[in-house]
Amino acid sequence: MAEVLGGTTTLKLAETAHTAHAWRIHEIAGDFDLEDVWALDTPGGPDDFGKLVKQFSSGNFPDGSPLPVRALWALRWKLGALLGLDERSSGLDTRVGSLRGKLPQDLRDTPTGPDEDWLPFTPLYRLDDEFAAEMANRTMHGVLHIAWVEDGQGGHRGQMAVLVKPNGLFGRLYMGFIKPFRYLIIYPALMRMIAREWKGDS
Repeated sequence: MAEVLGGTTTLKLAETAHTAHAWRIHEIAGDFDLEDVWALDTPGGPDDFGKLVKQFSSGNFPDGSPLPVRALWALRWKLGALLGLDERSSGLDTRVGSLRGKLPQDLRDTPTGPDEDWLPFTPLYRLDDEFAAEMANRTMHGVLHIAWVEDGQGGHRGQMAVLVKPNGLFGRLYMGFIKPFRYLIIYPALMRMIAREWKGDS
C-alpha cells in the first residue's frame, strides 16, 4: 500500500511482505516486533543486492539530509548523552546479548566488507539476497534487515524491515514518542536519499 508521508509517496508494505518470506532472520529474531516494512526504489537485476548493501554502509545519511532531519538527529544524540541512552553498559553484550550467539554455523562466517561502516549497527550476516545488522541501547534492541525481492514486473528491488525489542515500559513509551517523527520526517528523507543514490550509481 502506498502512503503519503511527509509530502512524498513512500511505499510502506504490509507485514506479510516480510513475514511470508522464508528469511533466515526469522530463525534468529523471532521474538522481536516487526516495526516497519518498506519497498525501496532500487530497481535492478537478480545479482545487484551487493550494490545495495554497499550503498547502505557508505550512504550519506543523515549528513546529506534536509535540515529538519539533521536537526532531529543531532537532538537525538544530545538527548542520548543527557539520558545515558547510548552508554556502553546499555548496548550489545552488556545490557543484551548479541544475536550472533543465535546464528547457525552456516551464517557465522558469511562475509562483511572490511571497508564498510555500519555504526551504530553491527553486521550479523550477509547472503545473496538478505543482510541483517543489529544495535542496542537503553531503549531497545533493534535489527535492520535488508532483502532483495522480485518486483512482480520481471525485475528486483530492495526491501527494508525494522525489527525491535523495546526495553520494558520505558522503551515502549520512547518508541511510541518518536514514531511520528520517524514517519513524517526521517523515513521520507531516508527513502528519497536511497532512491537518489541508487539512481546516481546506476
